Amino acid sequence: MSEPWLILETSGRGGRVGLARNGQIVGRAELDPVRRHNRDLAATVQRLLAESTLRPGQLRGVMVSIGPGSFTGLRVGVMSAKSLAWALDCELITVATFSAIASQTPPEAVSVDVIADALQGLIFVQSFRRTGANWQAQDDIRILPATEWIQGLLPTTWVSGPALSLYETALPPEIARAPLESRHPTIDAVYHVGLRQSPLSRVELLQLEPLYLRASSAEEKAARQG
Repeated sequence: MSEPWLILETSGRGGRVGLARNGQIVGRAELDPVRRHNRDLAATVQRLLAESTLRPGQLRGVMVSIGPGSFTGLRVGVMSAKSLAWALDCELITVATFSAIASQTPPEAVSVDVIADALQGLIFVQSFRRTGANWQAQDDIRILPATEWIQGLLPTTWVSGPALSLYETALPPEIARAPLESRHPTIDAVYHVGLRQSPLSRVELLQLEPLYLRASSAEEKAARQG
């Protein structure tokens, strides 16, 4: 992995862009959460490449976090990654956002539930278990009422993810909480999880969509009114 990789993480309100080379992150930048990702992303990528004296054509590939998360952020990040990989004829690697978050869980943890807000008292949740140096998903991402998930928690399970701050006070006291800084995927986590993934084929690249799991609030509202 000596060739450079561009890393995009836009699953949250504030996005992140990184550049990796020789197995190390050599550049990183935060996207302004107040502004639209589609205004800042291209300019930020150009700046990071320029700072490392790289041309887009020198990239080995792009790694992108695909969700679940912000509808707008994921759309901008995934579509930008697809466009770059296609135009540059370089590799594209997708990283499940929850897998990146799980990889940041403290080393003393054996199992962790990663949660994100699905609105209206619902959460996205996926369980992971440590296997050697890596974390393995134990199930598919589910959408559950937060109260139902809390009732089924085991005392040995850690909790992480962007929705932890919403439900932290409702958790039993014996449940371990991941540190605040590890609840959102970092550029480093996306990169190191991505290193274990295979690049998409050209057909898979064309078919790639963000991992939404449910319609947006606007779409659900329109469906109810229709």
